[in-house]
Amino acid sequence: MNAGSVLVVDDSEVIRGGIAEKLSSSGFRVSVAGDGAEAIKLAKQSTFDVVITDIVLPKVDGIQLLKFFRENHPGVPVILITGHATLETAIEAIRWKAFDYLLKPFELADLLSLTKEALKYGRKTKKGQPGDSALTRETPPGILLGEIIGSSPVMQDIYKMVAKVARADCTVLILGESGTGKELIAKAIHYNSKRKDKPWIPINCGAIPGELLESELFGHEKGAFTHAFRSRPGRFELAHKGTIFLDEIGEMPLPLQVKLLRVLQERCFERVGGVKTIKVDIRVIAATNKNLEELVKNGKFRGDLYYRLNVVPIELPPLRCRLEDLEPLINHFLHYFCHLRDIPLKKISPEVMERFHEYEWPGNVRELENLLERLVILVEGDEITLEDLPPRFKSRKELHPEGVDFEFPSTGISLKAEMEKYETRLIFKALEKANGVKSEAARLLGINRTTLLEKLRRRGIDLSSI
Repeated sequence: MNAGSVLVVDDSEVIRGGIAEKLSSSGFRVSVAGDGAEAIKLAKQSTFDVVITDIVLPKVDGIQLLKFFRENHPGVPVILITGHATLETAIEAIRWKAFDYLLKPFELADLLSLTKEALKYGRKTKKGQPGDSALTRETPPGILLGEIIGSSPVMQDIYKMVAKVARADCTVLILGESGTGKELIAKAIHYNSKRKDKPWIPINCGAIPGELLESELFGHEKGAFTHAFRSRPGRFELAHKGTIFLDEIGEMPLPLQVKLLRVLQERCFERVGGVKTIKVDIRVIAATNKNLEELVKNGKFRGDLYYRLNVVPIELPPLRCRLEDLEPLINHFLHYFCHLRDIPLKKISPEVMERFHEYEWPGNVRELENLLERLVILVEGDEITLEDLPPRFKSRKELHPEGVDFEFPSTGISLKAEMEKYETRLIFKALEKANGVKSEAARLLGINRTTLLEKLRRRGIDLSSI
């Protein structure tokens, strides 16, 4: 079978040469270009079965090149490669029907496999058969949220997931520790969906007492209870045609869960004290920092409601599991708060940056954001040093196997839990050092690759995001 022709576009001679050599050795006929303008010129002279292009290019960037092929050669699969994945590029890639995109650095074997898949897809498309693209084929444009920062592999997969589910109008359950950005992801889904011009109604189920939450969600009729002097619509009514975001859904009282289940099943309800059935057209996005499966086992959350909410789950990683995004986040917050306060841009000393990488960040991105806002306000000079950090940072040092720098709390500790935490930290340090290449990380740790995969699986870490 003819392996096909491939156009490789990258402004790095080393990268495009390496890709070309790998593909050529597998039988592909390869042409190369150093920028988008050169690639367009080649495309006007020859036909290609697959295009592989970097996003950041001189003259004509990868997204513009993708648009050129969609408009002039719609059947040619385009694979995007980038070292700077963002939600915006994910949305644009799917909107303009890219076959898929990879985050640099990647393994050439993975790119070869993806190129073969793209070739099959392109040939099926030419024959009028339905192809199986790696990305959803259509996504509407929308409001892109610059607050979502990160280009780590796990965030790249989340960007893809957000872009896919935005147009699907399905119920989404966002999971993650407090401070990981669950509401930002929910907003990204809403504002990139067909409901983007309709209401966005958030409610924190854990911030409202149980006896008032029913009225907040479903509204009430006049006289339904003491001080109900007039009828009032609830959040579900206000969200008609739009999206309701149920934050901290794990805190919802059990009796109220029954009524919510009915809304999810039938899209109708009655106000508190009312008899009229109200129908609504809404999308439901829920979020929680709790383990709902455990709550179901313990009888604290309804199993039928859990499965209704868990149509499409999106799990956000804690900051300590994506430390490669730490510096971009720091730069973003420093620029934002310095601009907000109208003060010269402050910078982080190398020692502070190192300490930040050692820290566990229990409060995740929210903790980082709050800390940097405080430092921007309080630090007099233009550089933030170790002396400016709160005590919890000054006392933290990287753990070493030959010694334990740890202050025992009066309540004691769980040795097993602490050892598990330390092992997890070492695994992610190794993965970071190996740029996400699992075989190399296993070598650095002195274990087999299969052992590393099993340790990641046991911790519930999505292997495809690493």
